[in-house]
Amino acid sequence: MTAAGLVDAKVSRSASVGLRFLTPAVLLSLAAVGWWWSARRASEMTTGAVPSMGMDGMAGDHVLTIGAFLVAWLAMMTAMMFPAILPVVKLYGRAAAAGRVAPLPFFVAGYITVWTSVGVPAYVAWRALMGPIGDGRPWAARLAGSVLVGAAVWQLTPLKSVCLRHCRSPISFFLRFGSAVTRPVGAVRMGVTHGLFCLGCCWALMAVLVAFGTMNLAWMAALAALILVEKSAPVGERVAQVAAVAFVGLGVALFVRPETLLTLT
Repeated sequence: MTAAGLVDAKVSRSASVGLRFLTPAVLLSLAAVGWWWSARRASEMTTGAVPSMGMDGMAGDHVLTIGAFLVAWLAMMTAMMFPAILPVVKLYGRAAAAGRVAPLPFFVAGYITVWTSVGVPAYVAWRALMGPIGDGRPWAARLAGSVLVGAAVWQLTPLKSVCLRHCRSPISFFLRFGSAVTRPVGAVRMGVTHGLFCLGCCWALMAVLVAFGTMNLAWMAALAALILVEKSAPVGERVAQVAAVAFVGLGVALFVRPETLLTLT
């Protein structure tokens, strides 16, 4: 083998090692930071601590500005979504290491853009619901029950199945973009498109999170685990169906006994 060939082989092995260890480590570290930030934000909301580091609340009721909420929302999405998208990121990363596509950060930026934009309607809903949820008002409980039933219906729709199958096996989707992904703008567009499929899988679950208070760590953990299993486990699609049954049962319970909301939040 020539010297140039040896160098290329070493570079290839280094890229392989980076993909195998560094990429998962970075994504999982970002997810860990997201969990830490979300836990910190939830603690401040519960104890009434004065927000800091740019998380400026309004005096007295600790309501976040939209900018501060989007920071918190992005932290939550990082915590909940990054472990589930690890296989997709590794797949793209292998192509990036071989020089067939634009660098990985462009793809991830497109994905993050989708979930950050979803934070705008989430903020509007959070502002409207934070007081009623905290007070355990019956109409807020029944609204949460309706959201659960709606999420259950979505879990069983063909469109959810299409989005979930894409997230579980995205290779054909990657091939459809062809040479466009060699340019940064194409990589961002691919990230946005993949983010939209991911949104198709998970938007109803995010609606459930908002309906139960957004900063509720228990619901975050439960829904993050569901998303991870749906997208990664061999029985993911079956788990999505089982979750639908559980959502219906819990939704009916909130209609019959609205006071259950205080227990669940």
